[in-house]
Amino acid sequence: MKSRRASLRFRPLRRAIPVPVWADVGLRIGAALALVFLVVLVHWTDRDGLVDTHDGHVSFLDVVYFTMISITTTGFGDIAPISDRARLVEAVIVTPIRLAVIYIFVGTAYNFIIKRSWENWRMARIQDNLADHIVVLGFGVSGSEAVHELIERGTDPHAIVVLDVDNARLADAEALGCNVMEADASRDESLEAVRIATARTVLVSAGRDDTSILIVLTVRHLAPDVPITAVVRAEDNELLMRQAGADNVINPVRFTGLLLAGSAEGRHVSEYLADLASISGRVQLVERQVTPEEVGKPLSALATGGKGLRIYRGDTTIGFWEEAAERLESGDVIVEIAPTP
Repeated sequence: MKSRRASLRFRPLRRAIPVPVWADVGLRIGAALALVFLVVLVHWTDRDGLVDTHDGHVSFLDVVYFTMISITTTGFGDIAPISDRARLVEAVIVTPIRLAVIYIFVGTAYNFIIKRSWENWRMARIQDNLADHIVVLGFGVSGSEAVHELIERGTDPHAIVVLDVDNARLADAEALGCNVMEADASRDESLEAVRIATARTVLVSAGRDDTSILIVLTVRHLAPDVPITAVVRAEDNELLMRQAGADNVINPVRFTGLLLAGSAEGRHVSEYLADLASISGRVQLVERQVTPEEVGKPLSALATGGKGLRIYRGDTTIGFWEEAAERLESGDVIVEIAPTP
């Protein structure tokens, strides 16, 4: 088990590179060999401008030898350009190619040794420090909107981890400053890699109800106490999602219906509902714990100046019009309407 966890250290919070490592190395080596072959052709074509101090004859093997020591800037001096044309070719054609070949090899060493080692170390440190973070499983329409809204509400993008199987979506999430991982969110190792058990909350929007339910089951298995909010499209799946372990189930179709129904009663109702749902509006819905100075006071006299709507007291839900709302108790959870800062 320990070795399995160790192997996961360097996998999370990264997008898979578009080209496999072996293909990238192959392309770099191929480009370098192509440039070397080009220099060999140039030297062979202009071999009359070269002199071999050993036997006075420049063979094809001599040309290959001279090309390699020229490109590597070794230069033993046994073969040298003597004509003006040959020297001009060395200065104008061979020297830029020599620099390009050196750049390719230095760039390869940096990319595959220095850069990757640093990136692995940095990502491992990020993973080790993951705690009280928000995990977003699925970065489609709903997931991306949720992340944008979280960032607008003041959440640090570095405290958000996005998992998705679509590399293009992850590029968008990464551009926002989020940590990303290209992985299947329904697999234990993927969720363990992003420290799902230490997350503040988990948002699930996989695009398909069956996939989202499977993801919620997996999350709840690994993190029994972490709050889970999930999106479903079909009303029949709401109960299944709750049975799978989701604390909050959101049906965007139903919410759209509420907005439509509200607009039928007046043009301002749907506008106000949208205002409440977004941080960009004038007011917002806030859920919080009751403060010590509010204990014993009525819901209508909140310290924040907001309008108290509902109290959650254990398993009991209390509306602002009920008698129990006249006295707040320690441990109450309040839902209020507050002005947007």
